[in-house]
Amino acid sequence: MRSLPKDATHRMKKKYNSFFLLILTLIAGCTWMVGCGQASSNNLPGRSDSSNQSEGSDSAGQSGVARAQTPASADTGKLGGTWFLVAVLPSDTAAGKIPTLNFDENSKNFSGSTGCNNMRGKFSFTDSTLKIDEQIITTKMACPGYNEDAFLKNLPKANGYRFENGMLVLLSDQTELSRWTREPVKPTTKTT
Repeated sequence: MRSLPKDATHRMKKKYNSFFLLILTLIAGCTWMVGCGQASSNNLPGRSDSSNQSEGSDSAGQSGVARAQTPASADTGKLGGTWFLVAVLPSDTAAGKIPTLNFDENSKNFSGSTGCNNMRGKFSFTDSTLKIDEQIITTKMACPGYNEDAFLKNLPKANGYRFENGMLVLLSDQTELSRWTREPVKPTTKTT
């Protein structure tokens, strides 16, 4: 039986190792795309995909107001639970999702979405004060066309809150920072 020269064996091992590394990279990339890269998934009312059917219709078959699937008993006078940003600017939903906040009053932890990345952190509150810790942990997906940094810098500026017509209003001193609802609201577009 004839054996290959040492140099040829080394080159062959190197090719197989490169091929194996390429296959592993492809598998990891595909896994990431399926698990993390949910670019087609969104929570914007009026857009439908297989994971978010939010457009309703009445018995006459007319489109109704976009509604999220939230419990009817959601308390709009209590900080705890999930809140959806009321988008004011088109850039508020430029990444394809409405930002969310979910406050857990017992653990004093919050989680949610910036509209692109998932986030979590700590907060403290009283009946009218709210302090969101500056150390907010986020995932790191790219968000083209979305100013996520401004959103993340704005949250810890809140030092108070109030409820107004079923909305959570975050305040910095007495200046309104943002409004949040229990159900997603379709962003309004101005026509000129």
